[in-house]
Amino acid sequence: MGQLDGKTALVTGATSGIGLAAAQRFAAEGAHVFVTGRRQDALDEAVASIGHEAVGVQGDVGELADLDRLVEVVGAAGRGLDVLFANAGGGEFAALGEITLEHYTGTFDRNVRGTLFTVQKALPLLNAGASVVLAGSTATLHGTPAFGVYAASKAALHSFAKTWAVELADRGIRVNTLVPGSTATPGLVGLAPDAEAAQQMLHGMAAGIPLRRVARPEEIAGGALFLASDQSSFMTGNELVLDGGQDQV
Repeated sequence: MGQLDGKTALVTGATSGIGLAAAQRFAAEGAHVFVTGRRQDALDEAVASIGHEAVGVQGDVGELADLDRLVEVVGAAGRGLDVLFANAGGGEFAALGEITLEHYTGTFDRNVRGTLFTVQKALPLLNAGASVVLAGSTATLHGTPAFGVYAASKAALHSFAKTWAVELADRGIRVNTLVPGSTATPGLVGLAPDAEAAQQMLHGMAAGIPLRRVARPEEIAGGALFLASDQSSFMTGNELVLDGGQDQV
């Protein structure tokens, strides 16, 4: 018996990294999973890897029309939503003196606007007792050079979680933030200009982590499962930090 048997889950930004690993884990635990991604080819590959009759809906969470179409598809299944993992987002490095309007707007549109309207538009579908999981970041726990806009956008999500936890408590809906530390995802590796630089970056990150390594996406997915399942039934407005101890010891 799986931890999510009979439940319906939606994972945004699920074509790679933590989102894909979480969708795979949710499906393996018995959930009927819907996933989103911006590129149809990558989405098709993700759906095939998830299996268990997962459903992919192509779209960008920063576009309201795409979110409307997503909600329509999920709603047509007639099960509502028991789990919403608003995972889509990302960011790039830019030092203070190099930040452009495009960099700022793109980051906040993906991370803040996208998350806000994903959750808002999913509200009518959320079943009593549903779990909403937001994608935070340890970048909000310490200063990272050239990552200020990204960190600020993730800080907004941490604040959203606390407010929404209060607003939705009467429906028994829990809202928590999953806070991964450095994780070997395509998004992180892609910040480096080439493969050698990526390896150096990961080694440098690992040196500052007590466990002396970065996380695997599957490890962060385990945290997402905990927040999505009844194992965290008395947890809301809170944060689950999975950072190998970097900001804890």
